[in-house]
Amino acid sequence: MNVTTVGIDLAKNVFSVHGVGRDGKVLLRRSVGRADLLPMFAQMPPCLIGMEACSGAHHFARELRRLGHDARIMAPRFVAPYRKSGKNDGNDAEAICEAVARPNMRFVAVKSVEQQAILALHRVRKEVSDQRTALINQLRGMLCEFGMVLPRGRYSFRHKLPPVLEDTGNGIPELARRLFREVNERIGALDAQILAYDREIEALARHSEAAQRLMEMPGVGSITATAIVASVADMKVFKSGREFAAWLGLVPRQYSTGGKVRLGRITKQGDVYLRTLLIHGTRAVLAALGTKNDRLSLWIRSLIERRGYRKATVALAAKHARMIWAILAKGDAYRRPAAV
Repeated sequence: MNVTTVGIDLAKNVFSVHGVGRDGKVLLRRSVGRADLLPMFAQMPPCLIGMEACSGAHHFARELRRLGHDARIMAPRFVAPYRKSGKNDGNDAEAICEAVARPNMRFVAVKSVEQQAILALHRVRKEVSDQRTALINQLRGMLCEFGMVLPRGRYSFRHKLPPVLEDTGNGIPELARRLFREVNERIGALDAQILAYDREIEALARHSEAAQRLMEMPGVGSITATAIVASVADMKVFKSGREFAAWLGLVPRQYSTGGKVRLGRITKQGDVYLRTLLIHGTRAVLAALGTKNDRLSLWIRSLIERRGYRKATVALAAKHARMIWAILAKGDAYRRPAAV
């Protein structure tokens, strides 16, 4: 069986496999159990294998590459146009087989187990951080029911909360006071857990030369640097800094036709977590802008005057994305803008 191109529709237990030869003739179409997938490909000659980006895709891509195959991962939205009829596992596998052979197809870089472990740390930290935010909002809302309005912001809230809980004359019933103390203790435990994750991320950043170079940039700390390095195995997969910014969803959406260019809001495609980190980092840069007179600071000030604070924040995040591409793809060091 001289199969040259294969599409695999990944699932939990049963995978659909579709393979064709050099002439495009269908030579393989079957369902395979999880335990039988890799042994089947171990008996086949090296071929091009396509999969959609989903849970387990990076694992199977690594294992198939160890067997000598050229395993590639694609975003599902790039595969959908090649589906010829109704959506089912067999048609999906056929569409994947067709899409992976296209010369202009865009592929997802296969991550190593180390990269996935770092990203798992980031996901767990974000989940714990979201839990803390939810508890703080819940506690603020419940206190408001008793006439206690505390300020917004985590630090201000945590600073004002203890005196409120200790004041026995503010009209809060003892039952509610006890519950509020318990919720506050849970928030404190989450604080300690997040701090431990932050220290672990900082240690990872210290041992990563690429992360160290990224952290020379303003607005890029250990969390952003390690997340970018772990998410993008090889920055050279992007042809330019603008392509990397587009992958992050930081470029305007186009509505151009008939030679007339129309640009809208940013696309917000790609990795939401990385885009959020970059935008939060640029907010810190804008907060520390002060009276700096270098070229970048002057550009930011003029942009804020012309387009407003929020659009300037996103524009600076897109510029930072291009700088990050240059640092990682070309091996450049960050060069601080000269004063005017």
